Amino acid sequence: MFEEERLQKMAEYVQNKSRASVQELCVLLQVSESTVRRDLTELENRNLLKRTHGGAVYLKSVGFEPTYSEKEDQYRDEKSLIAKKAAELICEGDSLLIDSGTTTLYLSCELTRFKELTVVTNSILLLQKLSSIPGITLMSTGGTLRANTMALAGPAAEESLDRIRVDKAFIATNGFDFKVGLTTPNLVEASTKQKMMSIADQVFLMADHTKIGRVSFARFGGAADIDGCITGNAITDEQRKEFQKNNVKLYLADENG
Repeated sequence: MFEEERLQKMAEYVQNKSRASVQELCVLLQVSESTVRRDLTELENRNLLKRTHGGAVYLKSVGFEPTYSEKEDQYRDEKSLIAKKAAELICEGDSLLIDSGTTTLYLSCELTRFKELTVVTNSILLLQKLSSIPGITLMSTGGTLRANTMALAGPAAEESLDRIRVDKAFIATNGFDFKVGLTTPNLVEASTKQKMMSIADQVFLMADHTKIGRVSFARFGGAADIDGCITGNAITDEQRKEFQKNNVKLYLADENG
């Protein structure tokens, strides 16, 4: 069992049971006490659980992944404004990589203004929406469909991405914390997102304000891997200072522009 798989299994076990002892986890994972204690420290550092004397207790659900429709219903107005702000960063003739996500999906409405674009995406829904827009050369990453997110991911997707370069990538996330980094609940999607960012000249994160400061399970990058973050103006003053401190360009989307 790989380390990340072991960590995920451990986090899920503590979540389901609310608490677990070191001995329980040794039996569950068939590893030594020293390995369990080291893993618990790592999970605590990720803010996924709280270590106690002899074990750990559940802190919050980091592996929880809502369905696409559940996420789509949240913060519609903010996501639309984020997409409008993202479109301001696009130039005529650009090659774009657009990640699967409810926020990035709103970009489809903003691309009708362009006469010529190349768009690569792993989103089934984006492929459908963009297929009817004239002037867009559309490419799918291929890969295995994850029904919960309507995203194509995995080795086949990453192999196709290895063959191309794009001007700009617009990436979705479940969480962005300056200490932990960019995170998502699923290891396979995390790997594909990491590959997406590696093939772009510029990388922009699209995330509603609730994702800032949140931590999910699988890390796919850090602040140094993105050129900017497009989010809503409901983020706190402290969070805005964190962006400035870490030299990450912040693009705030609001009705006043």
